[in-house]
Amino acid sequence: MGAEIGATTSMFPYDDHMGAYLRATDRGGIVPHAEANKHLLEPDAEVEANPEAHYDRVVRLDLSTLEPHMVGPHSPDRARPISQLAAEVADSSNQFVDAISSALIGSCTNSSYEDMSRAADVAEQAKARGVATAVPFMVTPGSEQVRATIERDGQMASLLDINGTVLANACGPCIGQWRRSNEANSQPNTIVTSYNRNFPRRNDGTPTTMNFIASPEIVTAMAIAGTLSFNPLTDTLKDSEGNEFMFEPAQCCARSA
Repeated sequence: MGAEIGATTSMFPYDDHMGAYLRATDRGGIVPHAEANKHLLEPDAEVEANPEAHYDRVVRLDLSTLEPHMVGPHSPDRARPISQLAAEVADSSNQFVDAISSALIGSCTNSSYEDMSRAADVAEQAKARGVATAVPFMVTPGSEQVRATIERDGQMASLLDINGTVLANACGPCIGQWRRSNEANSQPNTIVTSYNRNFPRRNDGTPTTMNFIASPEIVTAMAIAGTLSFNPLTDTLKDSEGNEFMFEPAQCCARSA
């Protein structure tokens, strides 16, 4: 998403996590070479010590305090903490549609093994309560490796168990490659996705479709609730016996081999 804010290049410096990842994905032979040239793959010490002297503006994000956000519709720049979304839905001047018509996760963004694991954890919580998705829920694995691995480790089964549909490993609905009902295409409607683009007409060729973007686990929870105003962090749902429950924070990779 660096391009959206005018960045020519976005960089992730080498650290120990990358070495562990390379080993875990059968590319351990690269690690000695990366370690030997680690100084070339890390931030410049002077820039790191005095970033203000080298950049017009320095933005620091503390992810431990960052509330999950949802962006949209019609632009990734239209962002707010998820706790503020219900008020925007209730404000008639925004003309947001509360009922979700479809929920979609995956494609090239937010479709890693970790992403799918967190979404599957939410799905398992729902299944344990006897509930499934309230709207069509589509999953696009980010690659054949991701698809095969989540099939092997059970995350795919968890997503299918709540009425998910697994699509081909491709751009898919992110660029409009899916079949929508004529009803959804003919009137203003809301979709929630974990894609990285939500411009008008982007996802289905229809200017009245409003795409709200969030993380895969948030999208999965909202697919189960069925409404845009639902806050998975604070709101409750009813299980199959009519008892209220809340989602626990999504866990990742508990079943990884």
